[in-house]
Amino acid sequence: MKLIVGLGNPGPEYTFTPHNAGFLAIDRIAEDRGAAMANRRGRALTGKAVIAGEECLLVKPETFMNGSGLAVAALVGEYGLDPKSDVVVLYDELAFPLGTVRLAARGSSNGHNGVKSVTGSLGSEDWIRVRIGVGRGTAPDGREIRAGGTDYLLQPLRKGDLLKLDEALDRAAEAVETIVANGIAEAMNKFNRREGAAAS
Repeated sequence: MKLIVGLGNPGPEYTFTPHNAGFLAIDRIAEDRGAAMANRRGRALTGKAVIAGEECLLVKPETFMNGSGLAVAALVGEYGLDPKSDVVVLYDELAFPLGTVRLAARGSSNGHNGVKSVTGSLGSEDWIRVRIGVGRGTAPDGREIRAGGTDYLLQPLRKGDLLKLDEALDRAAEAVETIVANGIAEAMNKFNRREGAAAS
């Protein structure tokens, strides 16, 4: 069993905001796999899906971002999982341009409250991350125009930005399948290299 967790805030007003990229990624995976996100388990909305031949539990914590770790830790305990290999968390990353996807086997929160909550509740930074870029990148003349802070993260994305994010959700779903099938090292080699080439 793998736990595939998307971070976000519950409620329709947050659905298409940058901060809900993780929730949107879980919805994309569920849609691709014909899984229904219809079960409430503990403090999360869940659905079961088979990915690369392995049963996975898709998870959207309902605790709001700052309490995400409570739901994750409860499910890790319930299923007796090892966070280092069995927990994959998808979330928005302001430090990366909108539409990019980067993978990591561990790391710091970089100021992300949902990540802080997961690390605090699990008592470890050793869990797999699929980071979905929501930053603004640079203008044609090289000036940085990346928006920052809560105001941007909680505002609905514009139509053009949603199209970029939509492509990233497909890559994030593909990355999860590679992680489950072949492990994080191979997935990082494939996706981080491809993203780097695309950005140059």
